[in-house]
Amino acid sequence: MMLVESLMMIVASIVPNFLMGIITGAGIQGLMMLAGGFYRLPNDLPKPFWRYPLHYISFHKYAIQGLFKNEFEGLTFPNNQAGGPLVVNGEYILRDIWQVEMGYSKWVNLAILLGMVVLYRCIFLAIIKIVENVKPVIRVFMSVPPKHTKQVMAKPTATPLHEASL
Repeated sequence: MMLVESLMMIVASIVPNFLMGIITGAGIQGLMMLAGGFYRLPNDLPKPFWRYPLHYISFHKYAIQGLFKNEFEGLTFPNNQAGGPLVVNGEYILRDIWQVEMGYSKWVNLAILLGMVVLYRCIFLAIIKIVENVKPVIRVFMSVPPKHTKQVMAKPTATPLHEASL
């Protein structure tokens, strides 16, 4: 939840309109969900955009893999397939069926998620500070200077001061 809030804070600081911000944030969330590895397995994702880099940027990948590791590691299940072993362990299901990266533990996934929260909040702070410093400069360049008008008189000697001396 903190990751989604942080991402939406970044979107809200960039997008000027409330409705456009919701649409943009939902679009980013949708792309991350599609590439997270739940709807399509990681090896089935097309490589140029969906696998590299979107699958690894998506925080859904780390949340899903951490959840699966928490639920399946250390368990054994009966095998219903003919010709195979009688029991299947959870590591086999994670590695071969769900294609979960088994090189690190579920706590590393949690640490990556917490690191993403900190990173997203730092990006939000940087955007806010940049906008805070740049916005006045942009206003100065975009503002129109007031026009200076000159008052020209038809007869300069026709002033009240000149008429009194005549």
